[in-house]
Amino acid sequence: MRANLYLGSKEIIKENYTPRHSPYSGEIVSMAALCDASDALQALEVAKIASKEAAKASLARRCAWLEDVASKLEVMREEMAKTITDEVGKPIAFARLEVDRCIETIRLSSETMRTMGGETFSTDATFSGKKSIAYYTRVPAGVVVAITPFNFPLNLVAHKLAPALVAGNAVVLKPTPEAPFTAYKFAKLFIESEFATKDALSVVYGDAEVGSALVKSDIPRVISFTGSVQVGEIITKSAGIKKISLELGGNAATYIDESADLSLAASRCAVGAFSNSGQVCISLQRIYVNAKIYDEFAIKLADESAKLKVGSPYDDETFMGPLIDKEAVSRAMNWVKSAIDEGAVPLLEPKADERIFYPCVMSEVRDEMAIVCEEVFAPIVSLVRVGSFDEAVAKMNNSPYGLQFSIFTNSLSLAKRSIEEFECGGVVVNDIPTLRFDIQPYGGVKLSGVGREGPRFAIEELSEIKSVVIC
Repeated sequence: MRANLYLGSKEIIKENYTPRHSPYSGEIVSMAALCDASDALQALEVAKIASKEAAKASLARRCAWLEDVASKLEVMREEMAKTITDEVGKPIAFARLEVDRCIETIRLSSETMRTMGGETFSTDATFSGKKSIAYYTRVPAGVVVAITPFNFPLNLVAHKLAPALVAGNAVVLKPTPEAPFTAYKFAKLFIESEFATKDALSVVYGDAEVGSALVKSDIPRVISFTGSVQVGEIITKSAGIKKISLELGGNAATYIDESADLSLAASRCAVGAFSNSGQVCISLQRIYVNAKIYDEFAIKLADESAKLKVGSPYDDETFMGPLIDKEAVSRAMNWVKSAIDEGAVPLLEPKADERIFYPCVMSEVRDEMAIVCEEVFAPIVSLVRVGSFDEAVAKMNNSPYGLQFSIFTNSLSLAKRSIEEFECGGVVVNDIPTLRFDIQPYGGVKLSGVGREGPRFAIEELSEIKSVVIC
């Protein structure tokens, strides 16, 4: 359960390790090598040298590398799922699903890279041009720094490593401090593969000191970060002239139209609000409900939410396990108490123990309440009464975030308008904004980020265009 430092292909045993305690039991479940800025800088130097060989590796070899990792991950599916549950408390059924999605992400990256190419141009298309051979191709960016969060400690690492490595880059990974062993075991599969490019992947652990050293260095060409807006702002100000890809916070919203299938909407909204205990950047936080069906929908949502099984993450039937730490439970209860003080009405009794916060549905929420203005990142969903679709659009867009929104409606015209008028990176019709397919482009507008993930789109972010003219 020791997550050792990797300086390229060399595994380093450090003198000191930081314990990771289970969010559910409080027991020590893993130990991360205690790293500092010097470790980060060493990893970057190794990656700088390795990036030359990584760029030379044949596409066939790079794709075989990813396929080898995916196949080995299939064999250790249950082991890896349990590691995820141990470190972040994700219910085991959802941890297994994350492993499955990770395998798909790796394979999609390989398949995508095989078919990505450039484009040729007719250079005599303008009178100022002349006949020649002109085209562009994609080349590796060089060194990529990947910084990943706790809520999907395997698949979100895959969304960075697989596209970066198959594109021919060298990578320095700094995984979340909450799940070091998950990242270590995953990286080990890449590093020990028979198809690996030597030293193309390094792994360091830590918080601000290590992250700052990685971001400020002149060696990386790309910083790929998934996490909070606050850290994203620091990275943007500190990185200098580099390519920066940021997947940041969200305040996902949906509109329930009077024409919607309310039973379907309620069951799906319960899933969208409370999966992963609300610790998802596209977790459903705001539900704008047409006043004509508000009361009926509120009852249905409360009933659906109350059915969700909460408890041990090791139980196959558990839907919601613990929050990531005790402080997160305390913050969630403070959100709810503040909203109640401002006039909101809980439809389910606010309930928490030391580590678990139970599903909380808040009604009669108003626009000015902090519980809808800010990202709560907890199993809390708010219902807001609106008179029309136009009012809902105005309220949904009145947010500094714009990751994903959705609409439940049987009106084709409203569905089309939502696609045009929602200010966000992704729109879902007749399902929750928490829906994400790994093959699609994923990312937001405003404070929700810069750039897109998804294998094809990540490869574009993690590579450079080289233009060629042959006269």
